[in-house]
Amino acid sequence: MSAQAQGSAAAPAASTAASAKTPIFVLNSLDATLSVIDPVALTEIKRVPVGKEPHHLYLSPDEKSLLVANALGNSLTLVDPRTGDIQRTINDIVDPYQLRFSPDMKWFVTAANRLNHIDIYKVIRPVGGGFELQLAKRVPAGKTPSHVIIDSKSTVVYASLQDSDQLIAIDLATQTPRWTHPSGKMPADVFLSADDKTLLVGLTGDSVVEAWDVQGAEPKLIKRIPTGDGAHAFRAWGDKRHVLVSNRVANSISRIDIQTLSVTDTYPGPSGPDCMDLSADRKFIYVASRWARKLTVIDTASKKVVQQINVGKSPHGVWMLDHAPRQ
Repeated sequence: MSAQAQGSAAAPAASTAASAKTPIFVLNSLDATLSVIDPVALTEIKRVPVGKEPHHLYLSPDEKSLLVANALGNSLTLVDPRTGDIQRTINDIVDPYQLRFSPDMKWFVTAANRLNHIDIYKVIRPVGGGFELQLAKRVPAGKTPSHVIIDSKSTVVYASLQDSDQLIAIDLATQTPRWTHPSGKMPADVFLSADDKTLLVGLTGDSVVEAWDVQGAEPKLIKRIPTGDGAHAFRAWGDKRHVLVSNRVANSISRIDIQTLSVTDTYPGPSGPDCMDLSADRKFIYVASRWARKLTVIDTASKKVVQQINVGKSPHGVWMLDHAPRQ
């Protein structure tokens, strides 16, 4: 299935400027498909069936596979990040709504959004290559675990509990909670500063990002940063100082300075912006417009939408191999 790109008169400029040669991937949560998009022509090349309700993506330890987390499919679909071809399926991964490998690639963590637990797996890397996952612990959590982040030392997992209005920290070595703490309304994505000191939390039920000091035995709220209604998903700017957050209700994207904890720029984000990726040169933001069935391309210099590409129902995860650094 192919869909033609649609956009403004500025669209050809976006296509010409794109330097990436590997595809852009967009998960269509309500179609159970993965859109594979040509990064230069900005057209959908193909639409690949995956498991039921895919939401997020992550790269494997050997960087040879892109993992698609199929929440209702209880599985992971492995895709070639350079071609979009399906490689294999890992079954019996229960409700993997959101996923992440630890930086040392020894642990794999999933948030079971509908089943209220966080699963921690040991990553087994055979001599011949590839990887396998072995469940180490299923950690009960509050209502609707949403997003997870792991510190740079691979020692602690932080997760949001969306319908409990809480945050939880889990020790990776023992797979036991360090603390559970109240947060603002409907916490969604979480982002950790490069020095592991500050945890940012997008409040989908509010219009702010909370900044928490997580250096001590209990987290301490530093500041509530106004961004826009429905603050939701983060994407690092790639300079270890700034981070983007999509404001799903406000239809905007804010850039936050992590040092000053203030918004420095605002970009348009039409039709329920959600997950994002950023081109290697930081010239373009690619964001899922969930209510419009489109991938939206934003020029960061002009702060204008330059193109929208038709994808499937309720596009969510967005990922590309040629990208700005993820910290």
